[in-house]
Amino acid sequence: MSMVTVFFSYSHKDENLRDQLETHLAMLKRQGVIATWHDRRLIAGAEIDSGISQELERANIILLLVSPDFLASEYCYGTEMTRALRRHAAGEARAIPVILRPCEWTQAPFGNLLAAPKDGKPVTKWADLDEAFLDITRAIRSAAAAHASTGAPGTSRSTTPAVAPTAAAPTAAASEPRSSNLRIRKTFTERDRDQFIEGAFEFMARFFENSLKELENRNAGIEGAFKRLDATRFTAAVYRDGSALSRCQIRLGGASGNGISFSYGNLGDNATNESLSVEVGEQALYLRALGMASFHSITRETHLSFEGAAEYFWSLFIEPLQQKS
Repeated sequence: MSMVTVFFSYSHKDENLRDQLETHLAMLKRQGVIATWHDRRLIAGAEIDSGISQELERANIILLLVSPDFLASEYCYGTEMTRALRRHAAGEARAIPVILRPCEWTQAPFGNLLAAPKDGKPVTKWADLDEAFLDITRAIRSAAAAHASTGAPGTSRSTTPAVAPTAAAPTAAASEPRSSNLRIRKTFTERDRDQFIEGAFEFMARFFENSLKELENRNAGIEGAFKRLDATRFTAAVYRDGSALSRCQIRLGGASGNGISFSYGNLGDNATNESLSVEVGEQALYLRALGMASFHSITRETHLSFEGAAEYFWSLFIEPLQQKS
């Protein structure tokens, strides 16, 4: 199997997510299945536009890392995406939209292409970010295998017929061989961690408030109550015909002191039924459950996004209500 070249088209505002995806592609690179390229590999003194253009022209797979910033970038959208889709339509390369963050990507010119992760669900909306990147990695492995075995970019929802791929000539940007494994583990300060957990807590408060409203709208006789106690605490409750079915309090300050705690009912601030803490990954910060709710599928090994953490606590909160329904 010949090595397949993968090009990242992305907004620099999504560099952190790009780094995490590249980490997950490590096995494909170790096995010699793919080699990756993005603009951070340009050497000092290189002409940026021509260097990027040359790599884009020789790539076998072009990943469009889609986000609101990608769609808003004139260079990503107007230059890189346009050329990627032309090469895809000509059968010279395979363009794969990778949906990083929620945006109206289905209305874009690549909206007819099969996106990753599955069903086009944005990476940041997955409960476990590792699962999202694993799904993308598998899609890239399949695309690389299809290219290596047939020399064609593979299939998509597009009905454009594929033609024989053109041979790529050596480029100036690629003339100096070097490794693509240039990532260095990122460091995070205490301030970074504090801002991360505070952001997660604020997201969770909005998540619970909106979910309670929707639960009430969809179910007759159900009333939801959200109350913000202060900057670090909020409560949620669900009633049926005036009788409380479930209550909880969520607050900043987990079992380790720097996290988010969940407690059932009207328990005091010292009571905790579950807790989330900040975990430092190679390229990003995550949330990790202590694992006190043993009935749940979330484990201490799961890397939770803001969405995943909020959904986890919501599942603990609504579980008594669903048992009584």
